[in-house]
Amino acid sequence: MDKIPISVFIIAQDEEQHIARVLDSCQQFSEIILVDSGSSDNTKSIAESKGAKVLHHDWAGYAKQKQYAMSLCKNDWVLNLDADEELTPDLIEAFKHFISSEHDFVALKCRRNDLFIGRFFSKLTRLPTNTRLFKKEHVQYYINNLVHEGPEIKGKLKHTNKFFNHYGYSNIDQLTEKYNKYSTLKAQEKFNKGKKPSLLKLILIYPLEFIRNYFIYRYCFSGFRGFIFANLSAYYALSKEVKLYELSKTSK
Repeated sequence: MDKIPISVFIIAQDEEQHIARVLDSCQQFSEIILVDSGSSDNTKSIAESKGAKVLHHDWAGYAKQKQYAMSLCKNDWVLNLDADEELTPDLIEAFKHFISSEHDFVALKCRRNDLFIGRFFSKLTRLPTNTRLFKKEHVQYYINNLVHEGPEIKGKLKHTNKFFNHYGYSNIDQLTEKYNKYSTLKAQEKFNKGKKPSLLKLILIYPLEFIRNYFIYRYCFSGFRGFIFANLSAYYALSKEVKLYELSKTSK
């Protein structure tokens, strides 16, 4: 059976808990690149046993690390995944159909299905989207972004409702740790760009973000788990703003 002519690239460090699962889901693709930034666990040996080409690159930040990993890919079509993700058969079929069809799209945006407190969210929930498959010549990561690094797509983008599974939010401790890290980076990024804190945003961001997630994105259909997740997402949004406020007061 011929491999799908897509290069998968993953950046990772100390991901032995997850790495086998994501690589097992990528075996139909012709190339798998893993850029490791200094794992002290079995991430590299597991990845090599799954057929990945493993290279070391000192941590340069999310955007630069992904840009470097993408530059190593030999195929025109590339697929970016995180170590704590997993492709589904339906999404792989969507990828195959997308790259083999005649069209002028340069990227495909898909859905992300998050595991949270032991279960995936209700099928009635509006799943978040991520752009993961694209032609590398039409993509540039946002090098100046410390988090939420892109990619920036130069061309037409198509959407699919097919999803991949994400295990990085599986428990509250894991999710809040990520939110704390990302909110710090995002606040610093905003500060570096000269953005100022807004009193109105500080007051309104939490309730508006909760309403958006719980009602508009329909996490309300996931019971108490959805209520908890909507609150944590709102707190994440607030954290970015209060940390920007803190930076504005302490960095003079």
